[in-house]
Amino acid sequence: MQRIRLRYTKRGRLRFTSHRDFQRAFERALRRAEVPMAYSAGFTPHPKVSYANAAPTGTGSEAEYLEIALTVARDPEKLRVLLDESLPTGLDIVDAVEARISGLADRLTASVWELRLAGVEPAEAERAVAAFNAAEAVEVQRMTKNGVRTFDARPAVVQLETQSETADRPTDQACAILRLVVRHVTPAVRPDDVLSGLRAVADLAPPVPAAVTRLAQGLFDEETGTVTDPLAPDREAATAPTEAEPAAAATAPA
Repeated sequence: MQRIRLRYTKRGRLRFTSHRDFQRAFERALRRAEVPMAYSAGFTPHPKVSYANAAPTGTGSEAEYLEIALTVARDPEKLRVLLDESLPTGLDIVDAVEARISGLADRLTASVWELRLAGVEPAEAERAVAAFNAAEAVEVQRMTKNGVRTFDARPAVVQLETQSETADRPTDQACAILRLVVRHVTPAVRPDDVLSGLRAVADLAPPVPAAVTRLAQGLFDEETGTVTDPLAPDREAATAPTEAEPAAAATAPA
């Protein structure tokens, strides 16, 4: 059985696609592309697809991950192209590797988010970010199925800073851009929790909902403070020489 790991996006209007909607669209794409899927056992077999840490509905993403199991080996890049062509524009398959090392979910320990706050002056956002970063604790509330839950969002936030505007926009329209690096902890701290924290510590309340996009997710490197590509270990394992190769080279005639 071959396992393929895929990175896909949620762009444009399709950021409002729920995880369940994406699952249905992806399973249709598997059938359309005639992918030789492995299926679960039981009375209602399902294609073996493992989803990892999906972004909340309403947020865009450049870094969503899943893994599929095949009964017949396929070239990852050719499979990526077939699946990308079978999905609507906005749900794009942008990377594919053969799984060589177990534990994809274990490599997703942090995310990088971009938060665009239309109607907020950059200076106002800088003041709020400074207050958030200076706080020892930032308690926020979230509605759950068991009622309102209060928790501290501050420890999960590794980095929160303002960014310079690079895209073209009307000069008279204020827009602050934040870059957020957050660890994947329990309970999960989401971008809207950080926005609630900014409102709590600095009374920052954007006049319109923030446009939120996940730029990356993967292992958090403590030394560099960056989030690394979770598919890199599989690529490295695929190109590493096997144990037989050095031995063959040593016994080859000069």
